[in-house]
Amino acid sequence: MPTVIHSSLPLWACLASLLAAPVIVLFGREPTLREATTFAAGLLKFGLVLAMLPWVLDGRTVEYTLIEGIGGIHAPIRFRVDGLGMLFALVASSLWIVTSLYAVGYMRGLHEHSQTRFFAFFAISLSATLGVAFAGNLLTLYLFYEMLSLSTWPLVTHHQDKEARSGGRTYLAYLVGTSIGFALPALIYTWVKTGGEISFGPEGILASTDIGPAQGMILLLAFVFGFSKAGLMPFHSWLPAAMVAPTPVSALLHAVAVVKVGVFCVIRVFTGVFGVDLLSRLGVATVISWIAGFTVLASSLIAMSQDNLKRRLAFSTIGQLAYIVLGVSLLSGHAVQGSMMHIAMHAFGKITLFFCAGAIFVATGRKYVSQLDGLGRRMPVTMAAFAIGALSVTGLPPTGGLLSKFYLVWGAAEAHQPALLAVYLISSVLNGVYFFPIIHRAFFRPPIDAGEDTPGTGCCAGEAPLACVVPLSITAVASVLLFFFPGLLYDLSALMTGGK
Repeated sequence: MPTVIHSSLPLWACLASLLAAPVIVLFGREPTLREATTFAAGLLKFGLVLAMLPWVLDGRTVEYTLIEGIGGIHAPIRFRVDGLGMLFALVASSLWIVTSLYAVGYMRGLHEHSQTRFFAFFAISLSATLGVAFAGNLLTLYLFYEMLSLSTWPLVTHHQDKEARSGGRTYLAYLVGTSIGFALPALIYTWVKTGGEISFGPEGILASTDIGPAQGMILLLAFVFGFSKAGLMPFHSWLPAAMVAPTPVSALLHAVAVVKVGVFCVIRVFTGVFGVDLLSRLGVATVISWIAGFTVLASSLIAMSQDNLKRRLAFSTIGQLAYIVLGVSLLSGHAVQGSMMHIAMHAFGKITLFFCAGAIFVATGRKYVSQLDGLGRRMPVTMAAFAIGALSVTGLPPTGGLLSKFYLVWGAAEAHQPALLAVYLISSVLNGVYFFPIIHRAFFRPPIDAGEDTPGTGCCAGEAPLACVVPLSITAVASVLLFFFPGLLYDLSALMTGGK
């Protein structure tokens, strides 16, 4: 049985949403057809990803080379689907379908302008996300990474007001500035150091080179900070600035696609560029561990002071991304596996929270934590889903977040790092400190005067439109189901760690 399957399915999975973008523009004056195209592309993309799942679970990889090089330079655009890429692709492609439904309710409920442009760039950004997930080498990864930055900028600046333009400038300055200033030179150095070999492998691209600790440290920092979508401090300010975007953008791109692309790239650097064995010999990963540990605690403390609900969620996201980076930098099998699982567990929990924040805004016009008193009586489904999402991100049963955090803590103990283990535990307490008061306000305080609310199109019992409520209910239920049925995520992450 071949261990490598050559198939164009990874390419078509990426193209499914990219080819849908011009059709969405074509149907700009027919909202029903425009949105039907979005759903059709989403279902097709998810179906193509599922078609490759049995091969990957069988321990095989799917590869496809689009071009071998340009101008006589051997620098191929190559796709490669393994356990890590499949895990990320499943999360991104499935949640795009749910988010598309949510976007319809949100955008229509608030009568947002330029909805055609919104859905077109949404589709392009998902194409770039799967391109990163299925990248077979550093060049392909970098190109799709940049494509994602550029295609999401119009989404971040969607409102086109002063605040949106300012947030968009910060967004591009951080993401494109760091990728060109750090990641691109690191890519070129790796290409030169290896004689043009940049394809990911189980041992790492640099495993057979003579790179020393000083070179390794500089190169590792350049890659980690160059992929600043991971949100590590001090290159994190783009994420709260991007919260000026409509909530569907914040939900998918800043709880799943953009930020998870960042940590996905960091995991690829650790496992596919350096390799765990080389990093262990060089002893350079500890620096990243402490940067990530500081980011975890600092962002949690900042989140506690935020009254704007989306900004609180943004700083929470920064901390949870650092969880993943910290886990992979510990270099222990269970920590790396926990990092991979946390990509999915956090995605479902955090997208639920963003969905809830948007539903609250659509139904009431409220966007501050101090305005949520008694809202659980008016919007019980939304606030119950918020409670489930908060449990998952905090890492409490019965939600999937408990399992990934358990593996991360186990990995920290396995790596003999009690201080970093304490970071995980203290941070989880801080997660509860900034989430549970919101739940208490919603369900146990008397309602505030609703006379000044500015709701969009409401639904029964004061909830947002069903197109908003149904998706947040689905992702909340999924967060619970992942606690009871984590087998697929475990199997895919185990493929990359040998089940250790």
